[in-house]
Amino acid sequence: MSEPVGVALLGCGTVGSGVARLLLGHGDRLEQRSGRRLELRRVAVRDLAKPRAVAVPPALLSTDISAAINDPSVHIVVELIGGTDLARRVVLDALAAGKHVVTANKALLAAHGPEVFEAARNAERTVCFEAAVAGGVPIIRALGESLAANQVTAIQAILNGTSNYILTAMADGGKSYTDALAEAQRLGYAEADPTLDVDGSDAAHKLAVLAQIAFGVTAKPHEIERQGIDRIDVTDIRFATELGYTIKLLAEAWVSPVRNAEAATPRSAVALHVAPVMVRKTDMLAQVRGAYNAIQIVGDVVGETLYQGPGAGMMPTASSVVADLIDLAVGRAQKTFAAAKLWSNRDRGFTVEPSEKVRSRFYLRLAVRDMPGVLADVCRVLADEGISISSVIQHEAVEGHPEQSVPLVIMTHYAETGRFRSAVRTIDRLPTVAAPAVSYPVDD
Repeated sequence: MSEPVGVALLGCGTVGSGVARLLLGHGDRLEQRSGRRLELRRVAVRDLAKPRAVAVPPALLSTDISAAINDPSVHIVVELIGGTDLARRVVLDALAAGKHVVTANKALLAAHGPEVFEAARNAERTVCFEAAVAGGVPIIRALGESLAANQVTAIQAILNGTSNYILTAMADGGKSYTDALAEAQRLGYAEADPTLDVDGSDAAHKLAVLAQIAFGVTAKPHEIERQGIDRIDVTDIRFATELGYTIKLLAEAWVSPVRNAEAATPRSAVALHVAPVMVRKTDMLAQVRGAYNAIQIVGDVVGETLYQGPGAGMMPTASSVVADLIDLAVGRAQKTFAAAKLWSNRDRGFTVEPSEKVRSRFYLRLAVRDMPGVLADVCRVLADEGISISSVIQHEAVEGHPEQSVPLVIMTHYAETGRFRSAVRTIDRLPTVAAPAVSYPVDD
């Protein structure tokens, strides 16, 4: 009989309770999958008296994180504390103590990935993080292993279930953003302070992790362009429906063609951004509803693939955490970690550049004065930037628009993002435009 694997759990909130439930209640099944017993030996929490969704034996509970990390019977430390400051310290301490680490902390990896992974390599230990992106969807393993024969050329992903739930409620139920957010909070899909979810920060953290695996680029969250859903108006939801689209908050990575192919190390640019995007209703990503996540990966060999499932929650995320524990027990994770060299100085020929050069179609909604010549003025500005128009919709005045103005909706043909933004800035200065323009990229 192989020696059991001792596990210390740091944090026993929603996800930690799910991990404890699996380790305590399904030990036989996990032993069959890993060939070794996974034994929960320490659980460190902030408050011993706090109610939990799992009955943890009192002898395992403690508020002493250091004791849990340095226990010689512990081989793997599972970090589920959240945040970055304390999490960074305990992960570095665990690696220095000779423990492997499993984490679900995308913010930690996005902010401190190079430091954490260098410490792991120096300690000859492994960091696993399947649960850090998309909860129960095994996208980290898919990118790092199943798609290893490919060079990824594009990523489009719904990575925040809270935002997706709100947008679904707005599109299907006609709710305002405020009402949809309140419903999400009531059902437990959104936190009391939902800022990181609705402003795109959470998705940007996850995109930074995916970009490291797919392209070897290290992008800090503040370096990723992001626009959240907190300013989406139900008017745009309605126009999107009329045009055959739905709006989704997408985390995207686009690879430009190789530049200077004759150089010793040809380089390609990767544009990373998070923004609401109008997606055709027939597209697979448009069908992802509620609090689910989905990641569409395009590889140069396999083509287009889609991974979908619950992106958060106790048991889906716990499923990914325990899968990492099994991989460590078997020994697979250690080999993959050593070969991947994530967050290292290895140059894979990609650089992160702003998205101004990304070509897209665009949706543009204006509140314009109801007078002759307005459309000609707008078309002239677009033409000056080399942007052609695909279609125009002009209805009578609708509720919510400034007085004596009407909504004018324009769908463009493909144009460079930078030139479109320049056109919008000019359009906003036209005397016939009554309010700042609203625009979204259009995915076709």
